[in-house]
Amino acid sequence: MKAMQLTGIRKMEMVDVPDPEISSDNDVLIKMLSIGVCGSDIHYYVSGKIGRQTVEYPFTVGHEGAGRVVETGSAVTHVKPGDRIAIEPAMPCRECDQCKAGRHHTCRNLRFLGCPKQAEGCLSEYIVMPETSCIKISDHVSMVEAALSEPLAIGVYGVKQSIPMTGAKIGVLGAGPIGFSVFMPALSMGAPKAYVTDKIDARLELAQKAGASWTGNPDTSDIVSGILSAEPLGLDAVFDCCGDQEALDQAIEILKPGGKLMIIGIPEFDRFSFPVDRLRHKEICIQNVRRQCECVQSALEMIEKKNFDVNVMATHHFGFEETKEAFDLVADYKDGVLKAMIEFSG
Repeated sequence: MKAMQLTGIRKMEMVDVPDPEISSDNDVLIKMLSIGVCGSDIHYYVSGKIGRQTVEYPFTVGHEGAGRVVETGSAVTHVKPGDRIAIEPAMPCRECDQCKAGRHHTCRNLRFLGCPKQAEGCLSEYIVMPETSCIKISDHVSMVEAALSEPLAIGVYGVKQSIPMTGAKIGVLGAGPIGFSVFMPALSMGAPKAYVTDKIDARLELAQKAGASWTGNPDTSDIVSGILSAEPLGLDAVFDCCGDQEALDQAIEILKPGGKLMIIGIPEFDRFSFPVDRLRHKEICIQNVRRQCECVQSALEMIEKKNFDVNVMATHHFGFEETKEAFDLVADYKDGVLKAMIEFSG
């Protein structure tokens, strides 16, 4: 079969690799039909690593996917050949202390699709995943929407981990796919206002159309004064979705005393810093978000019920052979791209 592999920094080639085979009774062979290009894929593409996770070339990335079941192991009961599925990229052991505590996303032995030294990614014609990673979708959910359920689940999880949304006024710093995956569910869950920032005006225009109450570009306006003029008491919760020090500084200023800061964005550096005096006097609560836990089904239900239109995130579409073009577009933030989708025939 064909697979698109990273072969160096900003280098990618389509190569022939062995067809994947079912090796466990719980395995499912999947024909890939739609894949989203994630920011973490781009980190591996442009720098070859995320933190301690370093690519050894050649390597196949990709973890936001949907496809059709081709074959199943003898013990598989939840899906069958022909079923259309969304793919949960996490493969926890389900035996360690974290798994038994319901924290599958921090599993001690976690394998994650497209993560170096864990599992080859889904940028290929076929993949094999455990049954627990295969979620059947309804006929009302498209393949693109099913693939988008992966980043959407991260946003849904982040919102659920923060504060009750009913009546909450929130800030979302960074209007990339994760930012959209936060504020759209937050609004549907009862938040009356979402203040959204980004350095790309095209994303801000899209955020306004998707329901953002206020948008601002930190390169051209004073974010703190702009938000506080609208909300003098400050915001109840702020979601950092860009992994930027400037954004964290802004978050501390725009949060009200007792507010909650959710850190979701992945930074390109090793350490954040905070103004201790402001942090302490406001009694700000800080929580990190590690991917998601048990929220894919919730995300799919929101999509099916049309709580919002998740398709607004899919701004660009490419064929499998155009994958490098898609990665370059996203890496260079060209043409107002929010999410590039790779789509297969069949």
